[in-house]
Amino acid sequence: MFTMPRLAELLLSIPAVLWAITFHEFCHGYAAYKLGDPTAMRSGRLTLNPLAHLDPLGALMLLIARFGWARPVPIDPRYFRNPARDMVLVSLAGAAGNLATAFGVGLLMRVLPTSILMNPAALNFLVLMVFINLGLAVFNLLPVPPLDGSKILYVFLPLRWMKGFYFLERYGMLILMLLVILGVVQRVMSPIVLFIASLALPGWFPL
Repeated sequence: MFTMPRLAELLLSIPAVLWAITFHEFCHGYAAYKLGDPTAMRSGRLTLNPLAHLDPLGALMLLIARFGWARPVPIDPRYFRNPARDMVLVSLAGAAGNLATAFGVGLLMRVLPTSILMNPAALNFLVLMVFINLGLAVFNLLPVPPLDGSKILYVFLPLRWMKGFYFLERYGMLILMLLVILGVVQRVMSPIVLFIASLALPGWFPL
């Protein structure tokens, strides 16, 4: 039903990728700003301009593999009233924005006229919006530095585990790339993304 020429799908993916990474980082910055940290605002990152948030490699990964990352928004926890709690909230905000987008598009698909959904380009774009946003959300919640999930994990780790965590943080990107190459990330993410997609698009992707 959703098959299209690879080039056409790639072109349709570009605006979906730009929205996903832009809104993800905007949500991080906005959450930090509301919690008292003006760093993102002063750095010009409280914007929906994709060029302010684009990481070329992360965007390319989103286009090709359906998971990736953006250029991190600068956060200074010293501004937070409750640093541990507020860092968790800021870290979750990006994924929350992507999940809200995915479910918002799913809701839109339920009310759009059938004539629009019968258009292959329109249908594929909407489905890509759902899956690219879900892919970015789930990927960034993996507990591997420098992803958002590691910042959430950091808050809850016992002190005796912190030395190992700092080691992991130093080599986090290398470890992450190795997990991607070995297919571990894909195997972990796929069932989660498909399950959430079945909730966002009921009837389209039944379990």
